[in-house]
Amino acid sequence: MSQVFVVRGDFIQLDQLLKASGLCGTGGQAHAAVVSGQVLVDGITETRKRAKLRPGQSVRFENETVVLAAERYPKP
Repeated sequence: MSQVFVVRGDFIQLDQLLKASGLCGTGGQAHAAVVSGQVLVDGITETRKRAKLRPGQSVRFENETVVLAAERYPKP
């Protein structure tokens, strides 16, 4: 299953994304998942808890995929 997560600003840290998207219930669970090598960013194992993720990237954890999208501002 996959979901789209809108990034507000230039980036979001990996641990924050895991918690904000609901893939992990707590920050501690997010840290443990990343450090143990269970999280893939763009298909590559990522072990940096605070890796900066930007729109266009994807994160996979426990058969769930999150695709990051840029925040779109309404036209005036």
